[in-house]
Amino acid sequence: MPEIRIGDRLIGDKHPPYIIAEIGVNHNGIFELALQLIDVAVDAGVDAVKFQKRNLDKLYAKKYLRNANAGEKTLRYLLPILQRVELSNESFYKIADYCLEKDVTFLCSAFDTESADFLETLDVPAYKVASADLTNLPLLDHLVHKKKPLILSTGMSRMEEVEFTVDFLKERGAEFALLHCNSTYPAAFEDLNLRFMDQLRRFDVPVGYSGHERGIAVSTVASALGASIIERHLTLDRTMDGPDHAASLEPQGFGKMVRDIHQVDQALGTGEEKFISRGEILNREVLAKSLVATRSIQPGETITADLVAVKGPALGLSPQKYPELIGRNADRVIEEDEPFLDQDLGIKIALDLENVLPMDYGFTVRFLDFQDMLIHQPRMLEFHFTDQDLDEPYPGENFTEADEHPLKLVVHAPEFWDRSLVDLCSLDEGHRLESLALMQKAIDLTREIAPHFVGIPKVIVHPGAMSLDHPISDREALYDNLHRSVDELDFEGVEFLLENLPPHPWYFGGQWLTNAFMDANEIRDFIVPLGLDMCYDTSHHKLYCNWAKVDFYDQLKVLLPYIRHLHLSDGAGLDGEGLQIGEGTIDWVHFFRVLGDYRGTMIPEIWRGHQRQGEGFIIAIGRLSDAYFEALAKPASIEKG
Repeated sequence: MPEIRIGDRLIGDKHPPYIIAEIGVNHNGIFELALQLIDVAVDAGVDAVKFQKRNLDKLYAKKYLRNANAGEKTLRYLLPILQRVELSNESFYKIADYCLEKDVTFLCSAFDTESADFLETLDVPAYKVASADLTNLPLLDHLVHKKKPLILSTGMSRMEEVEFTVDFLKERGAEFALLHCNSTYPAAFEDLNLRFMDQLRRFDVPVGYSGHERGIAVSTVASALGASIIERHLTLDRTMDGPDHAASLEPQGFGKMVRDIHQVDQALGTGEEKFISRGEILNREVLAKSLVATRSIQPGETITADLVAVKGPALGLSPQKYPELIGRNADRVIEEDEPFLDQDLGIKIALDLENVLPMDYGFTVRFLDFQDMLIHQPRMLEFHFTDQDLDEPYPGENFTEADEHPLKLVVHAPEFWDRSLVDLCSLDEGHRLESLALMQKAIDLTREIAPHFVGIPKVIVHPGAMSLDHPISDREALYDNLHRSVDELDFEGVEFLLENLPPHPWYFGGQWLTNAFMDANEIRDFIVPLGLDMCYDTSHHKLYCNWAKVDFYDQLKVLLPYIRHLHLSDGAGLDGEGLQIGEGTIDWVHFFRVLGDYRGTMIPEIWRGHQRQGEGFIIAIGRLSDAYFEALAKPASIEKG
C-alpha cells in the first residue's frame, strides 16, 4: 500500500485520515489572528495547520505590483489582498514555534523557490504545492531536492497535466501525495466529482481531498471514500474580507467535521473480518435462541422432532444444528427446557493434559462453582469477586478440595458496585475514596482465603479512568490520582497487579471511553517508578492498538518485563472483546514468539467461557497450546529463512 510519512504520522489507506486545517491567508496579515486560528484547529483535533508563503516580487511582473488595475479584474481584486496579508518572516518563526508548543504540525505552501528555502529554515516536515503550481516544473524540481514529502493539489488541472507531473516526480524519486480538488471558492456541489479520487489512485500514491465547498458533509464523505488526507480552510468568520473566507469553515463547523471524519474512519473498520461486538454478544445471549428439550429425555432415547423446541436464551445448540440433532440417541438425562449441547452431537470437549502449554493455567471462577473446574486439573484459580462477595462470609468449608491441590490463587477485584464503576483515577474525590475502600476489602478478603492456596496471591485491579461519551482532557490528573490510590492501599502479603484497559469498555450500555492505562509506554512509565507489575489482557490491548493504530506486538515487547499474569482472549475491531482464540485478529503463533519464555500464571478469559463446565476455556487452552508448540517448533528466524 502506498504511504508517506509526515513527522511521526504515516499517511495512506491503512491509516486514519490526515486532517489539515488550511489557515492560508485567513489570518488577514494579523499575527494574533493566526495564533487564534491555530488554537481553534488544535481544539478540533487536526494533525496539521497550513499557511502560505510567497515572495510577490518573484511571482508577479513589476507593472502589476505597481498597479494591479493593469491586469484582469480578478488580479485587480486578489493581488492587493495578497500584498496586504503577507506575514513577516519573523511572524513565521513565531508561528512555527507556537505550533511546536501546541503539538500540531506546521505546514506551508511554497509558491516560489525563495519561499521554499525560507521554509526550510523552519524545518517543515513536508511541502504543500498549490493547484496553480502543479505544472510549475522548476518549483517542483527545487522542492524535490529538499528530500521531503510533497502534497500536491490537482485543482484547475487537466488529467494529462497531472500525468505529466506524476511522471516528472517519479523519475526523480519524489515521495508525494495527490489531492483531488476543485479550485473554485466556494465550489458548487455538482462540480466536485469525488469519485475522481479513484482515477488518481492508479498512480499508486496516497490520495486525498482538498475541499472548498460549503458545509462539512462532502469532506466527511470523501473520508468514507478513502481519502487519506483531508484539507479544509478554517476561518473565524466567513463574512470577513478576503479570497478564502467564504469557502472556509468556522470553528464549530470545523470541529464537527473533524469529529465526523474520525467517527467515519472508526466505522469503516478494515473490511477484513466479521466479528461480534461485546454489546452484540450480550444481546445475542438474551434475544437469540437455542434448541431445548420439550420434556425430560432419558439416555438411549431417540431425539425426534417433537422432543425439540426453539427457545431463548442462547445457551446451547444453535437452531442451525437442528438437522444434525434429529435422529441421534441421547447419552445423558436432558430435562425439560434444558438446552441441547455440543456433546449431544457427539462432540466431546476435553483438555489434552499431555500437550498443554507450560504455564500455570487456570480459570475464572466464583466461590460457589470453582469445584466444577477442578476436573480439568488447573494449576491456579482466578476468583472474580463481586461487591456482594466482599460483604458475605466466604464459604470456607468449600475450600477443602482446594486444600488438596497445590493451586495458586489469583483474585480479580470488583469492577463496579451498584451502578458505580470502580475508578482509582477519578477526579471526583468521593468516588475515588469509595473505589479505594472497595479495593481494600478485596485485598483483605484475598489475604483471608490465601492459606488454602500455595504461593503469594495476586490481586488484579482495574485502574479506572473511564468517562461516558466525552474524553477527559486532564489525563495527567488521572495518573496523579491513580498514584495516590496505589500509595493509600495496603497490599502487604499480596502481589498487586494493575490491568491494562480497552478503549471502549462495555459498562451498563452507552459509549464509554477509557482515558488512561492503555498504551504500553504510558503503563511502563507509571508502574516502574512505583515498583509495580501488571496483569496483561491481550484482548484489551489488541482493541487499544486497533484504536490507536499502533503495532500490537511492538507494544507487547515494551510490557514483557512487567507481566506477572495473563488474560488471554482474542480481539477484533474496537470492541470485539473476549473472543474465542482464533476468532479475532491476533496472530497467536507470533504472540508466543514475542512472549518468549514466560512461565507465569494465565487464564483464557473467553466471554462466557465458564458455561457448560468451562467448555469455552477448554477450547481456548487447546488452541493456545497448539499455537505455542507451533511457535516453539518453528521460530521466526527459521520461518523467514
